[in-house]
Amino acid sequence: MTLDRKLLLTLGLGLSITAFSQNLDQIRPVLTGAPFLRISPDARAGGMGDQGVTTSSDAFSQFWNAAKYPFSRSTSSVGVTYTPYLSKLTNDVFLLYGSYHQFLGDDERSTISASLYYFNLGSVDLTKLVGTEVVSEGTAKPNEFSFDLAYGLKLTDNFSMAVTGRYIRSDLSGGFNSDNTLKPANSFAVDVSGYFLSNKGQSFGDYEGQARGGFAIQNLGPRLDYTGDDQSRSYLPTTARLGAGYDLYIDDQNKVGLSLEASKLLVPGPEITGADIDGNPIYDVPNVGVIQGVGKSFNNKKSMMLSGALEYTYDNAFSLRTGYFHESAEQGGRQYATVGLGLSYQAFGLDLSYLINTSKINSALDNTLRVGLTWTIGEETSNAQDY
Repeated sequence: MTLDRKLLLTLGLGLSITAFSQNLDQIRPVLTGAPFLRISPDARAGGMGDQGVTTSSDAFSQFWNAAKYPFSRSTSSVGVTYTPYLSKLTNDVFLLYGSYHQFLGDDERSTISASLYYFNLGSVDLTKLVGTEVVSEGTAKPNEFSFDLAYGLKLTDNFSMAVTGRYIRSDLSGGFNSDNTLKPANSFAVDVSGYFLSNKGQSFGDYEGQARGGFAIQNLGPRLDYTGDDQSRSYLPTTARLGAGYDLYIDDQNKVGLSLEASKLLVPGPEITGADIDGNPIYDVPNVGVIQGVGKSFNNKKSMMLSGALEYTYDNAFSLRTGYFHESAEQGGRQYATVGLGLSYQAFGLDLSYLINTSKINSALDNTLRVGLTWTIGEETSNAQDY
């Protein structure tokens, strides 16, 4: 695969999709830098329609909502996931994600957590034509990564909040840039999130139930500078998420959970700035500050994404999951169903998920199997009594 092709798929589209359509003129996705931050890294969420802001706490809560950690069943955990990307086109592009959380103190009210997210775009052999000969110019290895730390705190017995700080580096030149027009971009971002978990109470019939709710504002920070030109800096994928869920306890071992989530990019989309000689509109992305860009993002009412999920759990050892994700065709057209499986034995857990594309636009994760491993290295917390 050529470097230009990979740059188009990552920076140009700014989405976790590969958009091939017969009518591209109608697709105007919101463009961002570091688009890997929009790709769900963990296999549990991958089986639930790529949502996680309101689901129960797990080892990968850092990506979705670090405020879930104070409601964790264990005092400490580690999670690692692997996701092949663009598997229909190449076999050397993948995402790796690792996370860790730890309770602070004996009162089980505050947590510290960290994660590392790495996107490898493979090796690219670069060549140029000199006369009639093809001359090698070396190999580029584009990649992106982020590292973050979060602090979560229970403000009440049922509600917690968290703040996350994130460092982001996006190197699309892969260390090879002979004309100095493309350089690694660095930035930092902040997440603010909250999570609500009710006490168990009487639900339908003789069953007990428990309500969940969560929100998150993610990746709020300065724009990425890939070229040194202030007029062409790329917005981070700032996103707002809001979700609600409900768990129905059939008995002491069987639980069914329903979750719904809405998310929106807080990034300005292309706006009409004029017309060409044929009268066709000309679209440009507003070059404004981050906060002003958040305000302008609400002019784009098509940039809302919706997902729903069901999860059945038996004895906290076996889980079946399914979900659906929907995005408008004008913004990229990601529409797909997901299925997933979770297994736990003593301190170890395995999660698998599979994506089934339902849109006419191809997905970069179509027919992709995501794998996640978790290791509970701490003791059970008082939260475990609520499950």
